[in-house]
Amino acid sequence: MSEARAIKIAMTALGGQGGGVLASWIVRLGENNGYVAQSTSVPGVAQRTGATVYYVELFPQGPVQEKGKAPVLALMPAPGDVDIVVSAELMEAGRAMMRGFVTSKTTLITSTHRDYAIDEKIKMGDGRQAADSILEAAQKAASRFIAADMAQAAEEAGAVISSVMFGALAGSGALAIDRASFEDVIRASGRAVESNLRGFARGFDIAHSNKLETVAKAADKNIASAPSPHVAPLLDRLHNNFPASVYYWAREGLKRVVDYQDVQYGDAYLDRLAHMLAADTDAGGARKDYKLTQALAKHLALWMSYEDSIRVADLKTRGSRFERFRDDVRADDGQIVDVYEYMHPRVEEVCDVLPNGLARMVLGSNMLKKIMGAVLGEGRRIPTTKVRGFLPLYFLSSLRSMRRTTYRFKVEEKRIEDWLSVCLAASKKNYTFALEIIKLQRLIKGYGDTHERGIGNFNQIIAVLGVVESQMDPVMTLKSLSEAALKDEEGAALRAAIDQLNQAIIVAA
Repeated sequence: MSEARAIKIAMTALGGQGGGVLASWIVRLGENNGYVAQSTSVPGVAQRTGATVYYVELFPQGPVQEKGKAPVLALMPAPGDVDIVVSAELMEAGRAMMRGFVTSKTTLITSTHRDYAIDEKIKMGDGRQAADSILEAAQKAASRFIAADMAQAAEEAGAVISSVMFGALAGSGALAIDRASFEDVIRASGRAVESNLRGFARGFDIAHSNKLETVAKAADKNIASAPSPHVAPLLDRLHNNFPASVYYWAREGLKRVVDYQDVQYGDAYLDRLAHMLAADTDAGGARKDYKLTQALAKHLALWMSYEDSIRVADLKTRGSRFERFRDDVRADDGQIVDVYEYMHPRVEEVCDVLPNGLARMVLGSNMLKKIMGAVLGEGRRIPTTKVRGFLPLYFLSSLRSMRRTTYRFKVEEKRIEDWLSVCLAASKKNYTFALEIIKLQRLIKGYGDTHERGIGNFNQIIAVLGVVESQMDPVMTLKSLSEAALKDEEGAALRAAIDQLNQAIIVAA
C-alpha cells in the first residue's frame, strides 16, 4: 500500500492577475473535498522582474485521521517535485521550467499571451523574447501541456483571467474533483459570480479539449471579409504578380499604407515592391524565397506610414480607440469615460504638415521659429472625449488628402527613394548585404526627438556603407553597426563603432 502524499500545485501570476484569488479558491476547493490545505506565496522583488509564486499543498484527510497527526507541508515548491504548474503568462511558464518546477510528471497549464517585461519594452529595437522556444520546451518537459490565450478568453467572457485558469485546472483532470465542486467555490465567494462562472466555463472547455494555441498560430489569424471595391484591384495585382512567399507580408503592408493614405499610395507601394522583385529575381531570389522582397514589403510599409501630426491625430480620433478604452475599464452603457491626451508639438511637427515652401521658410528663419514656439507653448492636455478637444484633432486628421503637398511628405519620399536606390544597387553585388541594408529601416521609428535620433543613426550608417562593404565580412560589420545604434539613445555606441571602423581602415592603409 503506497503512502499518502500531498498534491503540490505552484502558480505564477503578475500583479492584477488574481493569483491570490486563484490560490484561495484552490485551498477552499481542497478543504471542501477532504483535503488538508496549505497556501503560501512569495512576491516578485520588483515590477516585472519576477511574478509572485503561489504554492498550495493538498493532503488527504483520511491518513491524517488514521494516524492522528497533522502532515508536515512545505512552504515553497521544490525543483523536480511539483504536480501541477499554473502560469498566467507565457514567459512565467518559462521561468517555472528554469526553476525546475516542470518535469515529466507535471501538468503544465499556461496562458500563451505576453505581458512584456520592462527590459523588453525599453529596448530601442524589438526587445521581445522569442516565445516559440518556450512552447516547444514545455511540450517536451511536461507530462501534459495545456496552453491557450486565456487573457483573450477572459476578455471575451467579461471575466478575470484567474477564473479561466481555475476552469482550465478543472478541465485538465489533474485534480480528481468534479466540475460542480469547482463552480461551488466560485459561487461561495460571492464576488462577480456570473462573470467568473463564464470565465471558468471558457477555461474548462479549453483544457477539456486540450487546445493548444501557439503565438505563431494566433498571429496568423485573419478575419475573412470581402475587400473594398477600391482595394480589390490592388489585391488582384498583388496576387497575380508576386510570389507566394511574399504575399503575406505584402498584403499586410498594403493594408497599412492604404489605411495611412489612400489607394493611390498603395499602388505606389506595389510599384516599389515590383522594382525590388525584379532585382531580387535577377539576383537569384527564387532560391532564397525572395527574402529581399519579403523584407522590403515590411520595412517599406513602415517607412511609407511614417508618423506625422496628421497620422497621430487620425489614430487618436478613431471610434475603435474610444471603444477599446471603454472595454478596458469595463464601462457600462450609461457611464462616461473621459480621455485626455498630453500633447506638446514642436515647431518641426507643425512644419511637417505645412506646404513645402512655407515650411522651409519657417525652418530657415530663427525669428519665425521663435514666434511659432511661443504660440505653441509648453504643451497641453486635450480632452478628446469632449467636443473642444476632439474637433481640432479631427480637423487635423482630415488633412490627409493634402499630405502629398506637405513638407514632411517631400522629405520622406526623397529619403525612401535614396534608400531604395542603395538597396537595389547592393542586390546586384551581395544579396545578404542588401538584405541588411533593407533592415536598417528599423532604426527609424516614432516622431519628434525619437524620430530625429533614429534618422540620424540611419544616415550615419548609410554614409559609411562604402567602408563597410570593403570589410572582410561586410554583413556582420553592418549588423554590428545596426545593433550599436540600438544600444543607447545618445548614439554613443554607434559613434564609437564607426570611429573604430574608420580607425581600422586608416591602420590598414
